[in-house]
Amino acid sequence: MKEEMKRQNFKSEAEEARWWEEHQDSLAGEFEQAAAAGTLGRGTAARKGNTPTTTIRLDPSDIAKARAQAERRGLKYQTYLKMLIHEALFQADVQNGSAKSRR
Repeated sequence: MKEEMKRQNFKSEAEEARWWEEHQDSLAGEFEQAAAAGTLGRGTAARKGNTPTTTIRLDPSDIAKARAQAERRGLKYQTYLKMLIHEALFQADVQNGSAKSRR
C-alpha cells in the first residue's frame, strides 16, 4: 500500500477523497501495524528530507520556560524554539544591515 500511495496522481479532490474512502480499512491496518512496531511518526513523510536535524543542549530551566511559553501560544515547544531562533537570526541580520528579504 505504501508504494501505491506514493504513485497516486489524482485529477481532482473528489477522486482523491474516493480513493481514501475505498482504502480506509487497509490504511487503518497499516497505521495499527506501524503503531505496534513503534514506527508511527507524526508528519514524518511530509518533513523527511526537507530540513536537516540539529541537536543542541539546552539548560533544563530554559526548556521549561520554552514549554510554558509555547503552551500559552498553543505551540509545541520545539516549534516555538525554532521560531525564536529564526526571529533572532533575522533581527541580527537587520541590525547588521544584511537582511536581504522579509521573513
